[in-house]
Amino acid sequence: MKISTKGRYALRLMVDIAQHVQDGPVSLRDAARRQQLSDKYLEQIVTPLARAGLVRSVRGAGGGYLLTRAPEEYTVGEILRPLEGDLAPVECATDRDFCQRSRECVTVELWQDIHRAVAAVVDGTTLADLIARRQARQGEAGEM
Repeated sequence: MKISTKGRYALRLMVDIAQHVQDGPVSLRDAARRQQLSDKYLEQIVTPLARAGLVRSVRGAGGGYLLTRAPEEYTVGEILRPLEGDLAPVECATDRDFCQRSRECVTVELWQDIHRAVAAVVDGTTLADLIARRQARQGEAGEM
Protein backbone atom coordinates (compact mmCIF):
# COMPACT_ATOMS: atom_id res chain seq x y z
CA MET A 1 0.00 0.00 0.00
CA LYS A 2 1.25 3.44 -0.91
CA ILE A 3 -0.02 6.77 0.34
CA SER A 4 -0.57 9.15 -2.58
CA THR A 5 1.02 12.57 -2.88
CA LYS A 6 -2.37 14.05 -1.94
CA GLY A 7 -2.32 12.16 1.35
CA ARG A 8 1.29 13.08 2.09
CA TYR A 9 0.77 16.73 1.20
CA ALA A 10 -2.44 16.85 3.27
CA LEU A 11 -0.41 15.89 6.33
CA ARG A 12 2.22 18.52 5.52
CA LEU A 13 -0.49 21.14 5.06
CA MET A 14 -2.18 20.26 8.35
CA VAL A 15 1.14 20.43 10.22
CA ASP A 16 1.85 23.79 8.60
CA ILE A 17 -1.55 25.20 9.55
CA ALA A 18 -1.16 23.92 13.12
CA GLN A 19 2.31 25.42 13.47
CA HIS A 20 1.20 28.83 12.20
CA VAL A 21 -2.18 29.05 13.92
CA GLN A 22 -0.93 31.83 16.22
CA ASP A 23 -0.51 34.01 13.12
CA GLY A 24 -4.20 33.66 12.21
CA PRO A 25 -5.64 31.97 9.12
CA VAL A 26 -2.98 30.31 6.95
CA SER A 27 -3.14 31.13 3.25
CA LEU A 28 -2.49 28.30 0.84
CA ARG A 29 0.06 30.48 -0.92
CA ASP A 30 2.10 30.86 2.29
CA ALA A 31 1.79 27.16 3.18
CA ALA A 32 2.77 26.19 -0.37
CA ARG A 33 5.84 28.42 -0.22
CA ARG A 34 6.95 27.03 3.15
CA GLN A 35 6.29 23.43 2.11
CA GLN A 36 7.71 23.91 -1.41
CA LEU A 37 4.46 22.72 -2.98
CA SER A 38 2.14 24.05 -5.66
CA ASP A 39 -0.61 26.24 -4.24
CA LYS A 40 -2.91 25.01 -7.03
CA TYR A 41 -2.32 21.43 -5.88
CA LEU A 42 -2.99 22.41 -2.25
CA GLU A 43 -6.34 23.85 -3.39
CA GLN A 44 -7.32 20.34 -4.55
CA ILE A 45 -6.19 18.88 -1.23
CA VAL A 46 -7.83 21.37 1.12
CA THR A 47 -11.32 20.82 -0.33
CA PRO A 48 -11.75 17.25 0.99
CA LEU A 49 -10.19 18.32 4.30
CA ALA A 50 -12.75 21.12 4.61
CA ARG A 51 -15.58 18.80 3.55
CA ALA A 52 -14.51 16.41 6.33
CA GLY A 53 -14.65 19.27 8.84
CA LEU A 54 -10.91 19.19 9.54
CA VAL A 55 -10.26 22.79 8.46
CA ARG A 56 -12.42 25.84 7.93
CA SER A 57 -11.87 28.70 5.55
CA VAL A 58 -11.79 32.36 6.46
CA ARG A 59 -12.63 34.65 3.56
CA GLY A 60 -11.38 38.12 2.80
CA ALA A 61 -8.15 39.98 3.30
CA GLY A 62 -5.97 38.01 5.68
CA GLY A 63 -8.09 34.95 5.05
CA GLY A 64 -6.95 31.38 4.77
CA TYR A 65 -7.49 28.15 6.69
CA LEU A 66 -7.73 27.28 10.35
CA LEU A 67 -7.96 23.97 12.17
CA THR A 68 -11.38 23.23 13.62
CA ARG A 69 -9.89 21.56 16.72
CA ALA A 70 -6.67 21.42 18.70
CA PRO A 71 -3.79 19.49 17.04
CA GLU A 72 -3.90 16.76 19.71
CA GLU A 73 -7.51 16.01 18.70
CA TYR A 74 -6.62 15.02 15.11
CA THR A 75 -5.27 11.63 14.16
CA VAL A 76 -3.19 11.02 11.07
CA GLY A 77 -5.79 8.44 10.01
CA GLU A 78 -8.63 10.94 9.95
CA ILE A 79 -6.50 13.32 7.88
CA LEU A 80 -5.49 10.64 5.37
CA ARG A 81 -8.84 8.91 4.87
CA PRO A 82 -10.70 11.79 3.15
CA LEU A 83 -8.00 11.74 0.47
CA GLU A 84 -7.00 8.06 0.45
CA GLY A 85 -10.19 6.24 1.41
CA ASP A 86 -9.86 3.11 3.51
CA LEU A 87 -6.22 2.26 4.19
CA ALA A 88 -6.71 -1.50 3.78
CA PRO A 89 -4.04 -3.15 1.63
CA VAL A 90 -6.66 -5.23 -0.25
CA GLU A 91 -10.46 -5.18 -0.44
CA CYS A 92 -10.94 -8.47 1.41
CA ALA A 93 -9.24 -7.08 4.52
CA THR A 94 -12.42 -5.13 5.29
CA ASP A 95 -15.07 -6.85 3.17
CA ARG A 96 -15.25 -10.61 3.71
CA ASP A 97 -17.97 -10.84 1.05
CA PHE A 98 -15.69 -9.27 -1.58
CA CYS A 99 -14.32 -12.65 -2.62
CA GLN A 100 -16.07 -15.97 -2.69
CA ARG A 101 -12.84 -17.63 -1.53
CA SER A 102 -12.48 -15.54 1.65
CA ARG A 103 -13.75 -18.34 3.94
CA GLU A 104 -10.99 -20.74 2.91
CA CYS A 105 -8.30 -18.22 1.92
CA VAL A 106 -5.28 -18.34 4.22
CA THR A 107 -4.02 -14.90 3.19
CA VAL A 108 -7.11 -12.94 4.25
CA GLU A 109 -5.95 -13.00 7.88
CA LEU A 110 -2.56 -11.62 6.84
CA TRP A 111 -4.25 -8.72 5.01
CA GLN A 112 -6.44 -8.06 8.05
CA ASP A 113 -3.37 -8.06 10.31
CA ILE A 114 -1.65 -5.54 8.02
CA HIS A 115 -4.78 -3.38 7.97
CA ARG A 116 -5.02 -3.43 11.78
CA ALA A 117 -1.31 -2.57 12.11
CA VAL A 118 -1.58 0.39 9.74
CA ALA A 119 -4.74 1.59 11.49
CA ALA A 120 -3.01 1.33 14.88
CA VAL A 121 -0.18 3.58 13.69
CA VAL A 122 -2.23 6.21 11.84
CA ASP A 123 -5.03 6.28 14.42
CA GLY A 124 -2.54 6.31 17.30
CA THR A 125 -0.52 9.25 15.96
CA THR A 126 -1.86 12.77 16.34
CA LEU A 127 -1.14 15.98 14.54
CA ALA A 128 0.42 17.20 17.80
CA ASP A 129 2.76 14.18 17.70
CA LEU A 130 3.94 15.17 14.22
CA ILE A 131 4.50 18.75 15.35
CA ALA A 132 6.54 17.52 18.32
CA ARG A 133 8.65 15.34 16.00
CA ARG A 134 9.26 18.31 13.72
CA GLN A 135 10.27 20.53 16.64
CA ALA A 136 12.61 17.83 17.94
CA ARG A 137 14.26 17.58 14.52
CA GLN A 138 14.64 21.34 14.33
CA GLY A 139 16.18 21.30 17.82
CA GLU A 140 18.62 18.56 16.81
CA ALA A 141 19.60 20.49 13.69
CA GLY A 142 20.21 23.60 15.79
CA GLU A 143 22.50 21.73 18.18
CA MET A 144 24.94 20.72 15.47
